[in-house]
Amino acid sequence: MGRAGLNRKTALATLTLTLAAEAPDLDVLGRFRGPAFGFAHHRGFTHSFLGIPLSAALVVGFVYLIWRLRGRRTNNPKLPPRWGLLFLYACLAGLSHILLDFTNNYGVRPFWPFSEKWYSWDIVFIIEPVMLVLLILGLVVPLFFALVDREIGATRRGPRGRIGATLALLGIVLLWGLRDYEHRRAVHALEARTYEGADPSRVSAYPNMTNPFQWYGVVETPAFFALAPVDSLAPEVDPDGDLEIRYKPEETPVTLAAKQSYIGRVYLDWAQYPITETETLEGQPEGYIVHFIDLRYGQMPSAVSRGRGRRALSAAVQLDKNLRVVGDVFGTGVDHVVVPEPGQR
Repeated sequence: MGRAGLNRKTALATLTLTLAAEAPDLDVLGRFRGPAFGFAHHRGFTHSFLGIPLSAALVVGFVYLIWRLRGRRTNNPKLPPRWGLLFLYACLAGLSHILLDFTNNYGVRPFWPFSEKWYSWDIVFIIEPVMLVLLILGLVVPLFFALVDREIGATRRGPRGRIGATLALLGIVLLWGLRDYEHRRAVHALEARTYEGADPSRVSAYPNMTNPFQWYGVVETPAFFALAPVDSLAPEVDPDGDLEIRYKPEETPVTLAAKQSYIGRVYLDWAQYPITETETLEGQPEGYIVHFIDLRYGQMPSAVSRGRGRRALSAAVQLDKNLRVVGDVFGTGVDHVVVPEPGQR
């Protein structure tokens, strides 16, 4: 964004844009209070429309402090910093962060704290290789032209890389358009068929990191969930793929108690297709472990959809035999529950 032209309007634009674009992820500091607390507050206030102006003001204040410590010097003495414009740039960079997070299948809560509802576009994976290539090329390719200019003794006025950065941003917009089109085709393919004789009541398609035309389909019916690979090029649900049926578990006093726990409430608020698995503990201690799984990650390589093992973005709650919560955990690879010491909860 800076190289596309914003760095020609005011000094310190690139520094401000970079820091402001990363500032929303300062919410990772919440993990110091534990994984469950960090999960509950991730993509919350700092990723909201209300939080963006506040984080932008902090960034601009930090940049101003650096500027003063450097003796008010900038790379281009003829281009002074314009602090009001830098604040607007910081807000724009923060909004770009929300937009990028919205495009993937984890989602954001932009209207927090007025609404806890999660929104996600589901068109790109959390790590999108094509987007990274476009951005890297937009920064690196102009360096080669700069080397050529240096060899032939040519000089250019103003910051370099405007064309490369602009083309990279346009490429991302085109990528989003293509991914949105393919996503809609995948969703329509999932809606167009029945599953074990049942019509779908809700369907979703989630991106595959390695194949832009292969999607992870999740279908809900009144009695079960169906996990089905879907090809958006055809478009059709992959007839040779593994169609997995996950029946909705019966609600019991154990699962109800787990869902009323802190991590249970937070997880169910975030998950799109939650399902529970209950494990009975025998011996000492007696009780139960209730695993929370979101089926939108049920087909990811790091997850297993049958039995215990490594599950992506899962949670678990441990209950004693009287159904009191004695421990919880959140994260990839929930194989056991950490019971906190007295006074730590």
